[in-house]
Amino acid sequence: MTHTDHRTLRRVLHREIAGTIGLLTDEHDFRAMRRYRSFTFHDHTTYLKHVEAVLRTRARQGSHTTVALFDPEEYADYCTRTGIDPDSQASRTRFTAQLATSGPTVSYDGRPLADLLPTLVDEAIRQATWEYATTLLARLGACTSCGEDLGRAAFARAAHLLTRILDTAPPGHRHLVCSVSGPPEALVAVLHADDIADRLELDETEALEFTTVLAAGLATDSPGGLVMRTSAPDTPDRIYGWRLRAYALEPLTAGEVFDAYCTDVESGDLISPESNVDYCAPPDLGDRPDTAHHH
Repeated sequence: MTHTDHRTLRRVLHREIAGTIGLLTDEHDFRAMRRYRSFTFHDHTTYLKHVEAVLRTRARQGSHTTVALFDPEEYADYCTRTGIDPDSQASRTRFTAQLATSGPTVSYDGRPLADLLPTLVDEAIRQATWEYATTLLARLGACTSCGEDLGRAAFARAAHLLTRILDTAPPGHRHLVCSVSGPPEALVAVLHADDIADRLELDETEALEFTTVLAAGLATDSPGGLVMRTSAPDTPDRIYGWRLRAYALEPLTAGEVFDAYCTDVESGDLISPESNVDYCAPPDLGDRPDTAHHH
């Protein structure tokens, strides 16, 4: 085999190696990294332009690249735990490789970096929300009267309620939002579901996150709500929802749904309702909260 053949094979292998780039998404994080002499960028805008150039070059070469959210504080903690020098390109590479398996990431798909950044930030928020809700459930412990794991019971209850909501919804696309108030801040989860070939299709990760946030609200009896918008061809969209109450969901009236969607949150002024939208009461879930196990 000739030297040229070797180079050709190596180029092929290079294209088959998936890479990860740790991205500093804002000025604050960028300034935090400038304290390291080995980090040679001086301007965040220039830094982003160079990152985008690298992403485009790799895409043209047929290489797959994952973009990860690089958090300077997490990086410093990682270096302390592992005993490596934070002021080193090799250390940043090692941390970035670890992010690929555990941190918030998105795949580079050729879109401008300015459009990719919000997606990456949203992914980070989603992951942080899920981790917080999961930790909250895990810390609840066991019921003092029956010994049942409270977090596990709440998750099973939330999964049951979500199944009933999806089963009773009209056919079409469903967009669900669950919000739970409480310290340190509100938890919000979103779920999309579609009827495809007489089967309900949804993202399993979204469903897990949504169920976990709903379970956290049920278990802590925190103020919160769940709303769903359904869309189907040739029919008005339907919007309805529930408030979280006593380990169950309490239906909102059509008037309450209308008020929620047609009132400006900050000013309290009325907002014109959307056209071709029905604000309505939800279907009966067939759920009897008085028979549910209360802890």
